[in-house]
Amino acid sequence: MEYSLYDFRGSSLNIQIAIIFIIIAVSFTVIAYLSILTGRYRAYKREKKLASLHPVIDNLLMEHILLNDELASDVPADQVALPIEVFRLPVFEHRWARQALIDRLIDYRNNVRGAMGEQLRNLYIQLELDKDSLKKMKSRKWDKKVQALAELSNMNMSIADVTILPLTNSSNRELRAAARHAYIKLSKNEPFKFFDVVTEPLLMWDQVELFKIISTTEHIAIPNFAQWITYSSNKSIVSFCLKLVVHYNQISAIPAVVKLLDTKDRYLRADAINCLGKLKTESVEDKLLQMYDSQPLNCQLEILKAIGRISSGRHVDFLRQEFLHATDFDVRKHAAKSIINNQWAAKGLIDELVETATAENKLILKHSMNPLIKY
Repeated sequence: MEYSLYDFRGSSLNIQIAIIFIIIAVSFTVIAYLSILTGRYRAYKREKKLASLHPVIDNLLMEHILLNDELASDVPADQVALPIEVFRLPVFEHRWARQALIDRLIDYRNNVRGAMGEQLRNLYIQLELDKDSLKKMKSRKWDKKVQALAELSNMNMSIADVTILPLTNSSNRELRAAARHAYIKLSKNEPFKFFDVVTEPLLMWDQVELFKIISTTEHIAIPNFAQWITYSSNKSIVSFCLKLVVHYNQISAIPAVVKLLDTKDRYLRADAINCLGKLKTESVEDKLLQMYDSQPLNCQLEILKAIGRISSGRHVDFLRQEFLHATDFDVRKHAAKSIINNQWAAKGLIDELVETATAENKLILKHSMNPLIKY
């Protein structure tokens, strides 16, 4: 060993640096492998413990909840006595076992409805498992907070606004999304209040998830989304509210949407035109045609689609001009589809175009005539 150390000291600087890097690399590799092996061993032990605990939980839930004769009768769920003591097993004094019980209750509650679902929630409360979830809300780790929000929202537990609202604006994307979803699901009076405080943009995936929760949550209080279309400075909130206006057919929001036609943001303008077209707002057709030539391509395409959706039959000549003379393929395609949508007022025109159009335009027309083809 002394010889090796002497040899190292007598080596050139480049060799010394290379040896140091080799030792560091080998050390980190060994540490990485040990970490992986340790993690796998812990996961194996946990899975083994859960494999023995899950049947116990399943048997208890099956016997005392799912096969409870009183729950199958007309007796209200809150009047059915729960045998809480049978669930107070020594194993549930351990945190991992209580977490397994929470997860199992959520799994069952997601698959049952009515009195059984309410009893699973009552069991969660009476076993004070909700306190476990609330403790996770106080954790400094974002993933623990996400887990807590999921548990509380699945069990329909109320969370104070002062606790959850700041999380809807968190810098962590996953925590931010979980908090927004939970707030909409749990807030009974103002489920969209976080729209007022959010500064981060709603990503497309967030919008999809939020839309799913909003449209599937029972007894949710739906506001007039025109207020955020008018006053919100968050463009993604405005865009999302335009989609919700269409989904809930909020005709009262049309004046607020029309004002958006003057916005400098071409993407919001396109969303507003799309919204007006889907609401079939015939009164705005003339304004759309007046602004058509000054608009960027995305807005022009939305105007063409809006005329087709409104289908008033008053602007067939304009559609014909765009179809025959536009150089952009998408413009001709959407003009053709809108002509077909106005065919009750343009039957003779469609026959004429089919006979006189170029080969490419004939293909576009035939494509647009397929009722399965949408914009």
